Amino acid sequence: MLYPDYGDFEEQSGALIKVVGVGGGGGNAVNHMVANMIKQDIGGTFLGENSFDSEEHGKIIFYAVNTDAQALRKSQVQQTVQIGGATTKGLGAGANPNVGRKAAEDDQEEIRKMLEGADMVFIAAGMGGGTGTGAAPVVAKVAKELGILTVAVVTKPFAFEGKKRMQFAELGIKDLAQYVDSMIIIPNQQIQKVLPKNATLIDAFAAANDVLRNSVMGISDMITSPGMINVDFADVRTVMSEMGQAMIGFGSAKGAPGEGRAEEAARIAVRNDLLEKVDLTNAKGILINITGGFDIAFDEFNVVGDTIHSFASEDATIVVGTTLVPEMSDEIRVTIVATGLGEIAPNESIQVQKTIQPSQPPLHHPSENVQGISLRTQEQTTTSFRQPEPIRSSYSQDSIPQPKEYRSELEKPITERLSSFQKFDPKVMDQNDK
Repeated sequence: MLYPDYGDFEEQSGALIKVVGVGGGGGNAVNHMVANMIKQDIGGTFLGENSFDSEEHGKIIFYAVNTDAQALRKSQVQQTVQIGGATTKGLGAGANPNVGRKAAEDDQEEIRKMLEGADMVFIAAGMGGGTGTGAAPVVAKVAKELGILTVAVVTKPFAFEGKKRMQFAELGIKDLAQYVDSMIIIPNQQIQKVLPKNATLIDAFAAANDVLRNSVMGISDMITSPGMINVDFADVRTVMSEMGQAMIGFGSAKGAPGEGRAEEAARIAVRNDLLEKVDLTNAKGILINITGGFDIAFDEFNVVGDTIHSFASEDATIVVGTTLVPEMSDEIRVTIVATGLGEIAPNESIQVQKTIQPSQPPLHHPSENVQGISLRTQEQTTTSFRQPEPIRSSYSQDSIPQPKEYRSELEKPITERLSSFQKFDPKVMDQNDK
């Protein structure tokens, strides 16, 4: 187990993190992140153009990339990049990933300029549509060429959005996986399980945005938040570089020190009813961040580490950090990021904690009322990121196995399944599909 540098509450040197929302879903996600950071008054300096530089958050810059000019004009993110103007005339990709991909390829230099200088890039996208599905792999490819640590946090469609959109999402995830270091996949349909029966459509998409936000900020806060024991950028790179499948979990518990709150928070972060199939013994790297008030006991630090270590492989690289928040009392929060969890099979997904306790406080900001959410991914088509295949030349209805054939494909070993995906002749899909 690695214990990072001890700092006397010193501000971290500050890795530059860029969060890029691609397409409509990704743009909504970064809008949600920016709105919440401003609303909650993160205690730092809002630099304008949606970048934040503070003792608490270091330097984080938000960007929105889209083919839809109107969506960019309405965005709360001031740093925007319109792609494919010559192709789409600013009218969007029409739910066609081919159009989204070409738009990004046409403006790769603008994407490169946007990403230059970053130490770490988060790509947020909703998979299944046109721009997010087609353009996100191009953004990731450029980031890879620049040598930037790149993490994708993407959603898969709700069931009501249709099978065709889900099929495009799965193919887009396969393309994206070739270029990112780690990927967290959020199936929106799983999020629906934690919503009340009377939840509105707005509630459902807001919940999806919350999970995206907590995943991105949960990792970035580990780097940029100063602590008694710091998790720095080098630690994150060690755990997340070229790791593929990833999961992130959050847990919190209240009570006096020594009354079991540390173990409870750790267990919530790594397991629940929907996460029983997650096997951390396959994890190659684990980041643990423990947040608490000045009453946190040294023994609790050991309890969290030992509890999580009991689920992990002896060979895993485990990095532990601690952040003290004076405003917190009688509470401890645990964030865990596990990477290198093995191959991700199509149609398998992360899971979201079923039981949410409204009384639980924020996962990474004292003013939030966010509950413990644990995620797992099983969605990767390759564990090798060093020699990626070319980005898909075309998405088409004919290039996707039809339902009966698709089910038989899932019964094959993943290596055969991937080769069969590639054998279908590419044709351009119906551009009227919305």
